[in-house]
Amino acid sequence: MARFTRSIFKRFLRDQQGVTLVEYGIALMLATTVGAFSLMSLGDTVSAKIVDAGQFF
Repeated sequence: MARFTRSIFKRFLRDQQGVTLVEYGIALMLATTVGAFSLMSLGDTVSAKIVDAGQFF
């Protein structure tokens, strides 16, 4: 069992696809977080502009 575990661990360390997948996951999470905070901060401003435009017409 120890030999099997070591071989899987060595193969995991050599495999670079897992690292790339993790990097893409982190980048996606960061972009989603930045987008969500941007929309939340701009939401009040956009809402006010839409109300002003509605009152104009």
